[in-house]
Amino acid sequence: MLRCRPVAQRSFIPRGMLQIAVVAAVCFAAAAPALSATPAAAPAFTRCELEHPLGLAAVEAQCTRITVPEDPQRPGGRQLQLFVARIPALSRQAAAEPLFILAGGPGLGASTFYSSAAPVFARVRRRHDIIIVDQRGTGRSHPLLCQFDEQQIWEAGEDETRRVMRECRATLEKTHDLAQYTTSVAVRDLEAVRKSLGYGRISFYGSSYGTRVAQHYARRYPASTEALILDGVVPPTRILGTSTPLDAERSLQQVFERCRKDAACQKRFGDPAQDYRELRERLARAPVDVTMADPRTGAPRTLAFSDSALAGALRLATYSTEQAALLPLALHMANRQNQFGPLASQFLLTAAGYDAVLAYGMHNSVVCAEDVPFFGDAAVERDQLRATFLGTAQVDALQALCADWPRGPVDADFHQKLDSPVPALLLSGTADPVTPAAFGDEAALGFHYALHLKLPDQGHGQLGQPCMDSVMAAFLDAAHRSRQPRVDSQCLTKVVADPFFLDMGGPGP
Repeated sequence: MLRCRPVAQRSFIPRGMLQIAVVAAVCFAAAAPALSATPAAAPAFTRCELEHPLGLAAVEAQCTRITVPEDPQRPGGRQLQLFVARIPALSRQAAAEPLFILAGGPGLGASTFYSSAAPVFARVRRRHDIIIVDQRGTGRSHPLLCQFDEQQIWEAGEDETRRVMRECRATLEKTHDLAQYTTSVAVRDLEAVRKSLGYGRISFYGSSYGTRVAQHYARRYPASTEALILDGVVPPTRILGTSTPLDAERSLQQVFERCRKDAACQKRFGDPAQDYRELRERLARAPVDVTMADPRTGAPRTLAFSDSALAGALRLATYSTEQAALLPLALHMANRQNQFGPLASQFLLTAAGYDAVLAYGMHNSVVCAEDVPFFGDAAVERDQLRATFLGTAQVDALQALCADWPRGPVDADFHQKLDSPVPALLLSGTADPVTPAAFGDEAALGFHYALHLKLPDQGHGQLGQPCMDSVMAAFLDAAHRSRQPRVDSQCLTKVVADPFFLDMGGPGP
């Protein structure tokens, strides 16, 4: 994944786990870098490549390691080496403020995320260094990796989740203090990196969980924060997990409503909600054996497509309009023609590799300290959850996995509303099944100036939208000049949802 050589210094799970994993990686081609001046306080860098997790591209960068104590209260104890990559600005008149990239999950490494999305940051990179820090416990920064097989990812219930996580904890505790991987500790690392690299003020792009990290850094270090770009926003006041099944169901119903309002989709499939309801009832009674070619390898395989597999397929299909475009057709073929191949293939392709790129131990250390202990304060009636396709599985799995997981430090003001002078650009999709646009509205109240862009019918993560690269670059440049940056975002009004597939050949004419 990473290949380094010296260079002169220059001036995606157990059932509940699968349902809560947030991966916003988008595949693009690589961009070619150029070297710029290294800040005087910077450590030695080596030339390296950040390789796409599927091997589709590689991004040339400069890489180093920065050492921090695992436990900030014991600076003489075990030390961690944070993996840091720099993609220098192209302009000789580069801005002083770099852009730090923060990934989602929690558990996805920033280097993995960036290698999948580098070209979207090309305009930003014209004037800003881009800094990638694999957050402690992820990527190449002392990762907290748990190993699962495919069947465990699909079907693990509460007891199996607890058993697997106990095994993972026992393994990881030999080399990690699992309590030291929360957001409150991680923002100290970011500040240590900023100082080590010799930067004054820094900006952040955060995706999903990364928006939580960015906001907490701005809370702890306001004088060091230039601007925030928050994509798929998690407000600090929100406890994640309890409302997710309701948000996912709402997003699914929006897809169905969009099909009903589309003449061609409605004519071809009628009301896709009917296929959805009938499939849920059928699979709740018994799984269906599906014989198919594995979409990843082409090898023949047979699998039991259960109600939990359907829940996973529906959840993943609502993350983006590209996946949602296939959903009415896949549901129709499964329910009316007993052809489960397209639905199962869509699920397998989307879910493949989650256990390889997500550090579930780090995920546990975050949610078991920052969310699950507060479930009682944000409780949702279980009858409401049971009515959704995710049901109570996610909440039950989270509580089960956290029952024996060490609970780390969380700052006393962690879940309080921000009161920040840092300008923020917030990006939301109105059909986001994970961080609905209402989350962005809530987070925006914590900033003296916030621009919240809501893209109709879009899912989770807006980074890949046409012209978003220009909007982000313009925002960062404007934020350097004013604490109330004005940005022309009219180009985003042309963003529309992908048309529905009417058959396996694609959308209609």
